[in-house]
Amino acid sequence: MSHNSDEKLVYMANQIATAFAQQKHDAAVVATRTHIAKFWDPRMRAKITAHAAAGGAGLSPIAKEAVDGLPPVKAA
Repeated sequence: MSHNSDEKLVYMANQIATAFAQQKHDAAVVATRTHIAKFWDPRMRAKITAHAAAGGAGLSPIAKEAVDGLPPVKAA
C-alpha cells in the first residue's frame, strides 16, 4: 500500500468530514460514513479501512469514527 495513496484517501476522508462537521458529532459521523460507503470504490474503502485499523494517522476524529464503522468490503 503506497503512503501517497493513503495520504490522498486521508485527505479526501477529512474533506468529507469537514463538510459535515457543522452537524452534531454523531450526525457528522453517520453522514461521512454514508458518503464514503456510497461513493467510494471498494478498493478505496478497503485501503482507508486498513489505514484506520493501523492507527488512522492523519484522520480527523469524525473521519476516523466514520471509517471505523464502515461495513466490510465484499470480495469481488
